[in-house]
Amino acid sequence: MHLNFLLFLANVLGIVHGKVTVYYQQGQTPLGTASSTANPTENTGLAAYNQVTLSPPALPDPKPPTDFVIQLQNGGTPGASIPQEGSFFGFSIEMSVVNQVLGKNASHLQIPFLNLMANIQQRAGRVLVRVGGNTQETATLVDSLPDGRALEKDLLGVSNPTQTPPLLFTPEILYMMNNISSLVNVRWFLGIPFNDTNNFRLGIAETGTAILGDYLIGLQAGNEPDLYLRHQHRQDPYGPGDYVNEVGKLVTAMAGDSFSRARSLLIGPNLAMGDWTPEQIWDTGFVDQFNDNLQYLAMEKYPTDNCAAQFNTGGTLQVPQEVFPSFLTHTAGQNIVKPYLNSTLFAQTKNKKMLMFETNTASCGGFPGISDAFGAALWALDYSLQMAHANFSGALFHVGGQNVFYNPFTSPPTNESTFHQWTIGPIYYSALVIAEALGSSNKSQVLDLGINGGNEFTPGYAIYEDGNPVRVVLLNYMTDASGASAYTARIAIGGSGINQPNASPAQVKVKYLSAASVSQIGNITWANQTFGSHFDSDGRLMGEEVIQTVDCDQGTNLCSITVPAPGAALVFLSDSALTETGGAPSTTFATTALTKTLNTASIDPTLLATSNGHRTGKVGSTSPGSASSGWGLKDTLPGLSLLVAVAAGGMVLGRALTP
Repeated sequence: MHLNFLLFLANVLGIVHGKVTVYYQQGQTPLGTASSTANPTENTGLAAYNQVTLSPPALPDPKPPTDFVIQLQNGGTPGASIPQEGSFFGFSIEMSVVNQVLGKNASHLQIPFLNLMANIQQRAGRVLVRVGGNTQETATLVDSLPDGRALEKDLLGVSNPTQTPPLLFTPEILYMMNNISSLVNVRWFLGIPFNDTNNFRLGIAETGTAILGDYLIGLQAGNEPDLYLRHQHRQDPYGPGDYVNEVGKLVTAMAGDSFSRARSLLIGPNLAMGDWTPEQIWDTGFVDQFNDNLQYLAMEKYPTDNCAAQFNTGGTLQVPQEVFPSFLTHTAGQNIVKPYLNSTLFAQTKNKKMLMFETNTASCGGFPGISDAFGAALWALDYSLQMAHANFSGALFHVGGQNVFYNPFTSPPTNESTFHQWTIGPIYYSALVIAEALGSSNKSQVLDLGINGGNEFTPGYAIYEDGNPVRVVLLNYMTDASGASAYTARIAIGGSGINQPNASPAQVKVKYLSAASVSQIGNITWANQTFGSHFDSDGRLMGEEVIQTVDCDQGTNLCSITVPAPGAALVFLSDSALTETGGAPSTTFATTALTKTLNTASIDPTLLATSNGHRTGKVGSTSPGSASSGWGLKDTLPGLSLLVAVAAGGMVLGRALTP
C-alpha cells in the first residue's frame, strides 16, 4: 500500500512539474552554483538575477543649481506633443520566451503577468504588448506538437548574433493571449515571418485575427530589415526598395476574405537604424503605396549594444562602469530620439502613428549593473517622455529570457518556480510612472520644459490636457547621500510676466520614484511601494502607498517640490489630475495557493463573458468613455466551464466539459 502510494505520488509530481530542460548561455553556470575562482563582483549566474553593483558616477562639476523656478501657463503651450494615450509605455516579449512569460498554454496562465498588466490597466485603461522579435522571423504555426507543448525551439538551428532559434508554435499560444485579454485589457501586436518572402507563412495572420479579433491591433511586416544583409538573411544587393517590394508581395499573398482584416493591420518598416535611414524608406513612396495596409509606422532602436560580451562576436568589449554615465543624463534620450524627428513629423502628414516597436538599454541583453539598476528606471522614464514629446505614439520595452539583464519582469527558472517568485526590473517601475503621468484621458500632451537652464542632470516635463498643465515630472540623475544635490523646483502657473492671472493651486500632491543610488538593484519604491528584489514578487505592489501633500506659498504663488538625488517626482497639480489616472478598477490575482494543495477558486463564466473582449457578447471596455463589443473566454472555449486554480504563480483554466 505504502509503495503504491509513493508511486502514485511520484506520478502526480511528474505531472505537475513535467520534464524541464534548462538552457544556460555559454560561459554561465546555473543560478546558485558557486564558483571558487570567480571575482565576487562578477556575475556567474543567470543575467536576470545579476548581483553586480556598479559605482554611481561622480557628481558633475560644477553641480547644477539646486533651487529654481518653473513657470507654466494655461491656455496652450507651443511645442507640446500630439495627444498621447495612457498606454504609451508597453512591452515587447521575445516570441521564444512567451511560454515563460504569459503562461504554459491557454489553460495555464502566469498570474504574476496578469497582475503586472492589471497594474498598468488600472492606471492607463489598457496595455500594449507585442509578441515577436528576432524569433518571429523563423516561427512556424503548426496544428500541434508531438509532446503537447504550445511552443518548441530548434536550438541546433540558431542564427544572428543573438543566437536566435527557429520556433514551432501552435494555436494554443494565440488562445492563451486571448484568455489573458479576457481578464485584463491587453491589446496585442504579432509579426509575420519574413525569412521566406516567396512562400509567406501566413498562418499567424489568419489564425491570429480569427482567435484574437479586436484584441489584435497590428501585424509586423519584417523585423529590422535593414540588418538582413548584415545577419546573412538576404543576398547582396538588398536595399530599401527590395524591402518595399517584399511588402508588396506580402499584400498580394494576403488576398482573400480570410485576410480582409489582417491586410489593414500591417506595421512597417521596423528599421533598427543599422544600415538604412527612415528617409530612405519614405523616399520609395512606401507609405503612399501601402496606405490602406499600414496600421502603424514603426522603428526599433537600442542606443548601444553588449553583443561582444554576451555572444563573443569579436567586437569591442564595452566596460559597464565606463558606459554607465552615458545613461544618466537628459541628453541620452534626446540623442536617441533626434534622428526620428523628421519621421514623426512625416507620419503626421500621412495621418499615421509612429511607434518605437522595440527598445531597451542595449541590444544583446543589456549591461550588468546598468540595465537592472535604478538608473535604468530614470533613463527609461526620461526617454519615454522624450519620445512622447517628439510625437511617437507608443514605445515597447523588450522582455527576453533569464539570460538578459534588461527585463522589465522575469519569471523564475522553471525548476525553481515552486519556491521562487518573479523578479521585477527597474524598467517596469518606469511603466507605472508613465501610465500615471499620462493618465487615462488619452488626450495628454507632453512638453520638455528645458528647466534649470536646460541642465542635463535635472530634466522636467509638463503634461497638458485641453491646453492646461495637469501634471509635472521632475528627475534628478545625481547620486548624493548627503542630500546636498537634492533640488527644489518652485512651480508657478500663470501669473505676471505672461499676461495671465495666477492659477497656482493651494496645494499639490506628489509621488516619488526612489532608491538610495542610481546603482541600486532591487527594492526600488514608487510612492513607497515596491516589488522587492530578486524572486520577491507575484506582480502586486507591496507596502502602503504614500502620496505627499505639498502646500503652496500663497504669497509667492509657488509650489516648492524637492527632488532627491537620485529620484523622480510626479506632481499632480490638482486632485482631479490625481484621480484621473485611474483607468480601470483595481484588479489583482492572488497567488497564495500552491499546486501541492487542494485549494481552488471558481470564477463565474458570466463574469468572463462580460470582461474585455471583442466580436460578440456583453463586453465592457476599461478605457474611460468607450464601449466595445466582443467575445470573452466563454466564446473562445465554447461549451466549457471554467475552474481557476492558483498554482505557484500560474492560473489554471480547466477545460471541464459541460454536461
